[in-house]
Amino acid sequence: MAAGCGYVGDPLPPLANVPGRITDLAAVQRGGRLIIHFSPPTRTTEDVAIKAPLKLDLRIGTAAAAPFDAAAWAQSARQIPAAPVVNGLAEYEVPASEWVGKEVTIAARTVGSNGKDSGWSNFVNFNVAPAPATPAAVQARPEADGVHLSWQGGAGQYRVFRRVGDEKAAPLMATVAAPEWVDTQAEFGKTYTYLVQRIVPAGAGVAESEISEPATATPRDVFPPAAPAGIRAIGTAQSAELTWERNTEPDLAGYRIYRATGDGAFEKLEELVQVPAYSDRKVEAGKTYRYQITAVDQAGNESARSAAIPVAVQ
Repeated sequence: MAAGCGYVGDPLPPLANVPGRITDLAAVQRGGRLIIHFSPPTRTTEDVAIKAPLKLDLRIGTAAAAPFDAAAWAQSARQIPAAPVVNGLAEYEVPASEWVGKEVTIAARTVGSNGKDSGWSNFVNFNVAPAPATPAAVQARPEADGVHLSWQGGAGQYRVFRRVGDEKAAPLMATVAAPEWVDTQAEFGKTYTYLVQRIVPAGAGVAESEISEPATATPRDVFPPAAPAGIRAIGTAQSAELTWERNTEPDLAGYRIYRATGDGAFEKLEELVQVPAYSDRKVEAGKTYRYQITAVDQAGNESARSAAIPVAVQ
């Protein structure tokens, strides 16, 4: 009996080896450049790994009138020299000057070593605008309610990016319509770097400016709380009773009480009272006392003193 192994049956047809289609092409205008990127396929339409290097064919052309004819567009579109593929991504930077004021259509395809192509990718359409001016003179100023960011720039919207300390990433923090923004999330003692980008309408999308020069700030808590308000006082035979409105600062540490006898000088009577009330039992009947109150935060900043409140002890 003969024994063997192998495929039994009709011969399999040869593989077509057609590269898979690009599906993630994206493009944006930044300053005077078109930034375009996509992921070249790594497998064929038959789900076989592509071994031979692929030729990248990226084209940019003016948008054609409906109905869209891909063959006619490709014939008139400009072919862009291939970009290197880094970490699975091909990224192009193409000067936009020849298309300013026009609507363009962008697409890409790959061609295998056998000459077979993947077909065109998803088509991206947008209007190319004059290069938006880069925001200038960006300033970051720490203030009591956060870091105030301001810059110079024309009409349009702005994106604000923030990097914390030595971090490399600078995520988008806000999109605003005015050339200023307040970072209310900034924490004292941390260093922040801010970057600003202008965006202007461009058809159905937007055109981006170049990123601004960075502005850096390290906010410190040098801002005192508000002076206590709404002080009420009552004199009894044995004490002076004080109450006032509670301060709303989140970093409040407490209150200081100051007292003067008659027209004398004020002296500190109590340090860091935790509640907005105080009972002074070190008084003498028949005397008048004056009181002032301050608020102190956790960094040791002291508010201005409240108005002097007289209390007559019976």
